[in-house]
Amino acid sequence: MSANADLLYREKRTYAGGVVELVVWRVPEPVPPSQHPFKYRLVFVRDGKRLVGYDNERGKGDHRHLGKTELPYLFVDETRLLEDFWQDVMEATK
Repeated sequence: MSANADLLYREKRTYAGGVVELVVWRVPEPVPPSQHPFKYRLVFVRDGKRLVGYDNERGKGDHRHLGKTELPYLFVDETRLLEDFWQDVMEATK
């Protein structure tokens, strides 16, 4: 990550027999093609498999992974991002 990025949130913990890792930075310029000043990586892994993941890598923009399916994600703000992620994690662990 850029030296100019500010780490806003970092958490790693066990959950529902797996591991959740959440990292959110504020960046000086959007990561193309995203239009907001955040870079993020959120993931829930169990038994070595990513069940839920959200990120906005350069060139791909905001998207989420639900199992093997990748879908676009409409980023609203960092609070909504965390809410949406946890909702998908809860669905994946039912």
